[in-house]
Parts: sequence; C-alpha cells; structure tokens
Amino acid sequence: MSAELYQALIMDRSKNPRFAGALADYDAAADGENPMCGDRTKVFIKRDGMQVGHESRGCAIMLASADLMAEAVAGLDAAHVNELSRAFEATVTSGAADDRLGALNALAGVHEYRSRIKCATLPWTALRDALNGDV
Repeated sequence: MSAELYQALIMDRSKNPRFAGALADYDAAADGENPMCGDRTKVFIKRDGMQVGHESRGCAIMLASADLMAEAVAGLDAAHVNELSRAFEATVTSGAADDRLGALNALAGVHEYRSRIKCATLPWTALRDALNGDV
C-alpha cells in the first residue's frame, strides 16, 4: 500500500469512524487522555465476542487508531487483543509493518514523529485498561 493510500485511510477513519460511540451493552470501559496535545478517548468493550466502541476527540492519528483498533480486535479474545496491542506498539515505535495488523500498518509512519506515538497508542492503552477493569 502506498503512502498516499495510507494517508487517505487515516484521514477517512478520522473523519468517518465506523466504530464511534458507546456500545449499547458493554461490560467495561476506560478513559485515555494525552495532556500534551489534548487527545481524549473512552473505549467501551463487550468481552463476549469482543466488541469495541469509542468516543474520541483529538488528532487524526488518534482518531484513526481508535477506529482501526476497534475493527481489528472484533471477535478476538483478551489474549489475542493483548498480542495485537504489543504488535501495534512495536510497529509505531519501529516503523516495521506487521502482517497481523492489516490496515493498522497505515500508522507505521508515526515512528518518524516520536511525539505522535502516544497519539497512536492512546486508544490501545485505554483498551487494555478496559480489559483489566470493570465499568
């Protein structure tokens, strides 16, 4: 996938999220905030069948990451979600694509902008917090 297609995917998901909003029936939620830039997200999960929704405000990177994350983890169990989370963090830190990530590889270029890595990983941190907590 070319850099232009990656950029288009990030902009599309930030402007037209598919998984925005609280789930009607969720069993855990967690907030995430980046005080350095003002990004905020709240991730809602239903553990059975792993469904994720999010309410996010912030930069295009964080918004796209939250939405692509929700899509990527759908139907996974907690162990696979944690594995995917680690793979995603490795990709945005190193810039090396990972076949397991699919469309999330669009965010690999974030590694060139160290201050934006937190933007990309914020929804994942909230997702892990939700998996480890309750409503």
